[in-house]
Amino acid sequence: MALAEFIIAAVIVLAVLVTVLRSVRIVPQARARNVERFGRYRKTLEPGMNFIIPFVDRVKPLIDLREQVVSFSGQPVITEDNLVVQIDTVLFFQVTDPRAADYEIVNYIQAIEQLTATMLRSVIGSMDLEQTLTSRDKINTLLRGVLDDASGKWGIRVTRVEIKAIDPPKSVKDAMEKQMRAEREKRAAILTAEGTRQAQILTAEGEKQSAILRAEGDKQSAILRAEGQAQAITQVFQSIHRNDPDPKLLAYQYLQTLPQLAAGAGNTFWVIPSEVTTALKAVTTAFGGTGEGGNAVRGANAADAGSGEASPAASGGADPGPVGGGASPAAVAAGQRAAAALAASITGGIAAPGQPGPGGNGAAGVLGSGEDRDPRDDQAQQDG
Repeated sequence: MALAEFIIAAVIVLAVLVTVLRSVRIVPQARARNVERFGRYRKTLEPGMNFIIPFVDRVKPLIDLREQVVSFSGQPVITEDNLVVQIDTVLFFQVTDPRAADYEIVNYIQAIEQLTATMLRSVIGSMDLEQTLTSRDKINTLLRGVLDDASGKWGIRVTRVEIKAIDPPKSVKDAMEKQMRAEREKRAAILTAEGTRQAQILTAEGEKQSAILRAEGDKQSAILRAEGQAQAITQVFQSIHRNDPDPKLLAYQYLQTLPQLAAGAGNTFWVIPSEVTTALKAVTTAFGGTGEGGNAVRGANAADAGSGEASPAASGGADPGPVGGGASPAAVAAGQRAAAALAASITGGIAAPGQPGPGGNGAAGVLGSGEDRDPRDDQAQQDG
């Protein structure tokens, strides 16, 4: 009897424990559970401890309220230019209404996948391949808007839609690679040409500036050289005019310049002007005046004839002419010797002995050796 009472008591306690355990439901954070009473929706259990009527209320499975990620791969889509591309998408969504998600749709994950494929075909079908590859942000925005509107009644909010990959056919890939390669080669050629052009332009600019600066330098140098020469000529001209030289001094200077003209290493003969006779006459007259046919005149004629030695008249062997200007015989002889020596130095510096030169017939003649002269030239010089 006592044993039977003990068993009954144990059964009652066990039944109470089972009833208590079945009446308490603990829901984790960010989860939700729907409760049905006699097959009808009763309420949604919130996170935490909840009480239900055991054996009357039925608790449905947990519904996750966190944001979820679903990846849909290999969606074949036809573009506007009739190319089939494979598009992989990633969908982010969140359950906002557990009751609608449980009672409005059987499987909201599958429903979202099919809805995404349908909307993707609708959006991509209005674009060509080039727009599809370059308009991912536009496609994402359109898909998100369409999916959010369609899934709102299911208690689901689509937060984000991303195009993960767009794979065109292999033939299209090869054509695109060739196109991109050609485009890159084109840009490389253009950049190379631009670089060469810029280099040539800079080189030309540098050469231009260099030529301009060099020309400016030559110009300044020529100007300064000309100014120096002008100042030197002006100085000499002013000095000559201040000292007021007479024609005799100028004739003497003229005769001194003639050997310098013939001092070149390559000169073998030289044509002298007929003014040499006049200059010699002027020099001889400067040291002592001469009469017609005097010694100084004959010395000048001998110098003009090109003899390497002084003539007897120039050396004083002939009869002296009348002396003018009150000069002494010694001064006259000195002047004659100076004129003869000057004529000999001119002829000796101009033509070497033994080298013939064409004789002059009036205005000018060529000095050479005495033995190569024509006597007619001497007679012509004396008559002149």
